[in-house]
Amino acid sequence: MTAQTVPTTDDSGTPQDRPRLAAAVVLAAGEGTRMRSSTPKMLHTIGGRSLLGHVLTATRELDARRTAVVVRHQAERVAEHARAIAEGVLVVEQDELPGTGAAVRSALSVLDAAAHADRAAHGVPLGQEGQVLGDGLEGAVLVVAGDLPLLDAGTLGELVASHVADGNAVTVLTTVVADPTGYGRVVREDGTGDVLKIVEHRDASAEELEVAEINTSVYVFDAGVLRAGLARITQHNAQGELYLTDVVALAREDGGQVRAIVSEDPYAVEGVNDRVQLATLGRILNDRVLEDWMRAGVTIVDPATTWVDVDVDLAPDVTILPGTQLHGATVVSAGATIGPDTTLTDVEVGEGAVVSRTHATLSVIGAGANVGPFAYLRPGSVLGEKGKIGTFVETKNAHIGAGSKVPHLSYVGDATVGEGTNIGAATVFVNYDGVHKHHTTIGSHARTGADNLFVAPVTVGDGAYTGAGSVIRQDVPAGALGVSAGAQRNIDGWVERRRPGTAAAQAAAAARGEGVEPTGDDDSSDDAVVPATEPATLTGAMPALGAQALRELAKHADAADQPRPTSPHSEALDDTFTIRTARTEGTDR
Repeated sequence: MTAQTVPTTDDSGTPQDRPRLAAAVVLAAGEGTRMRSSTPKMLHTIGGRSLLGHVLTATRELDARRTAVVVRHQAERVAEHARAIAEGVLVVEQDELPGTGAAVRSALSVLDAAAHADRAAHGVPLGQEGQVLGDGLEGAVLVVAGDLPLLDAGTLGELVASHVADGNAVTVLTTVVADPTGYGRVVREDGTGDVLKIVEHRDASAEELEVAEINTSVYVFDAGVLRAGLARITQHNAQGELYLTDVVALAREDGGQVRAIVSEDPYAVEGVNDRVQLATLGRILNDRVLEDWMRAGVTIVDPATTWVDVDVDLAPDVTILPGTQLHGATVVSAGATIGPDTTLTDVEVGEGAVVSRTHATLSVIGAGANVGPFAYLRPGSVLGEKGKIGTFVETKNAHIGAGSKVPHLSYVGDATVGEGTNIGAATVFVNYDGVHKHHTTIGSHARTGADNLFVAPVTVGDGAYTGAGSVIRQDVPAGALGVSAGAQRNIDGWVERRRPGTAAAQAAAAARGEGVEPTGDDDSSDDAVVPATEPATLTGAMPALGAQALRELAKHADAADQPRPTSPHSEALDDTFTIRTARTEGTDR
């Protein structure tokens, strides 16, 4: 039978045909006892994908007519996961017989039944009326272990192409390792180099144990050869299992050509059996992902502390600072800077945005926006172009418009904020009444005071203001000032009457010229009486600053409409820089 081909391209983009697989069988039935986990081994993750997910991603690119996943241990969990990540996959539950041979036999019976169903559904070709439908599946069948996370489609494609081109009965993917302990050994024929058999470690002779070439549990079989071999294998071995590797020797005995392709990258075909191997391959995968991105134009300052999942998309000229983790389907556009110490999961970051020391999930950060440090964006947070979410700000299900700012110490939940609005410090959007969540809307170009509470549901109109310390329970119309605080009342002499003998009482008396200087020791009762003095004025000459520091201070001074600082280190500035402060006039909110 002539193998079908599917169109593809080589590394240079040149169109070419690739043999099409009749089926791919992924073995995911193992218990993975050495993982010591309640989670099935195949569902453990590296690089943002499960072990099974990595293998199914590689096999998907081969465009097999059908893909079957064999499950057994915690079958329902593994089956549900397989169906969720691979549309149209056939899930096959292995019977009670142990071993890889039993697993593939279960899969082949389902694939054969599906092939018969296809032929029956399409009708019998003219001239073949009354003939049997055949044995079932025909063509090349890929069999691969489900715990090879670094296995790629390119390697599998080469294996399939070689199998079809050479007309092999079986083609095995192998590799050579320094310590082959525990692996099946590949025994080759002298002279031709063809594979004679694969011997499991427990069944190998002393001479065979010296072989460094090992089986990787990746094969391509002719469907007829596989079917005939599976019918003949037995459990007469050290482990009492049905070995798929026995089919290799049987194919050779029947006169079939059995060849092997050696993978030059042992990690690409290394399986995961315990947490140590999981971590090792996770690090290797991450190193390869980072190298690919750096060669594509992304700056990664410290690869050792940077983790990027395989489905993350980074544009050229993105900069990633140390301690950054990018997970899931995160997308970062050109010119953005992420980090340090930032974790983004399924987040979209616009061009030129800066995200520092931030934890964000399922959020959108607009172009030119600024987030952090120490910000927490929960699912549903959307920050518009050139907006700001600042220090110690938490958002959830909040749409914050272009140019709007939530600079610091605030919670914005279940809210819509228009464009060009400033939310004062220490603001809380009170969205939960103990039973239901409610929505708050702040209009465009509004200014809300510090320490506000917006008790949802409530709306503040465009261009409106709210006073500091207000609890806004009712709507504030556009252009209005919302204030809820009452007039301030001062109770003179309260401290000296209610807190006598304390440092605060002494300071109050001294300020009026009636008492003693405070000592700071509230427990002392025999402080010496000294004449009261005026509050000290804090005056001091700052040490000379460097030119770069002065330039930065000058920028801040210009922005705040303050006098420009001077320095002896810059001819453009005056000779001295002195700060004289008697008291603080206000705070930057």
